Amino acid sequence: MREAATGAGQWPTAEVARMAGITARTLRHYDRIGLLPPARVAPNGYRYYGEQQLLRLQQILVLRALGVGLPEIGRILTDQVDELAALRGHHRRLLAERDRLDALAATVARTIAELDRSRKDGTPMTMINRPENLFEGVQPAVYRASLSDFPELAEAVEQRTAAMDPAEVEAGQRERTALMIRLAEHLAAGSPADADGVQAEIDGQYRSLAALRAVGAEEFRAIGRSCVDNEQWRAAYESIAPGLAAYQRDAIEAYASQRLT
Repeated sequence: MREAATGAGQWPTAEVARMAGITARTLRHYDRIGLLPPARVAPNGYRYYGEQQLLRLQQILVLRALGVGLPEIGRILTDQVDELAALRGHHRRLLAERDRLDALAATVARTIAELDRSRKDGTPMTMINRPENLFEGVQPAVYRASLSDFPELAEAVEQRTAAMDPAEVEAGQRERTALMIRLAEHLAAGSPADADGVQAEIDGQYRSLAALRAVGAEEFRAIGRSCVDNEQWRAAYESIAPGLAAYQRDAIEAYASQRLT
């Protein structure tokens, strides 16, 4: 049963989720960890949010888009006194993020140009020789932010990353890059998504996630679909090879069907 709208100035969970472009599950998670309690909870258990909660949610989502972890967001929102000053600070960070995205767009444009040239004349891609170039403008925080539809997993990733030194974080980023390139090589070779070599790569991905927290078949499938549905993930995969996002999704689907059910 859907939550019904209530009086002026209050919105049910489903409506807030629709307006904010997030899931009701994410809102419930924010409530559970004390980051965004609703304005009130009706006797039937339905949550309702007022204008104050919407303003707080805006700040949460802005900070999440900037790669700030949920524990740090909680501290920021607890410590802030002047909402206007806080918004001005967020605005400055958004401008910096715009510059980062401009750098990312330039990186993707260079990759497209190199792929096009390589396919036409058969010359190797120089960016692949230095795979870190593929991710100029992409910070590890972007990957955590892209897990917004999987809040428990995102929190586990944040806790793990917080315990890592910069060298370990960079090593993890390079391994993600290397994995995507290996999958692109399988795709270019015409290997089906359920081929043994492809599935070995997916098994490594799954084991990395399972080391953080239990991940069932349906959640792993949902993560696979996000490779296509999530704009940030899709752009990262497609910057390496057209069709790679769907290839990753299909490979995860095959893995979940064969090994997790």
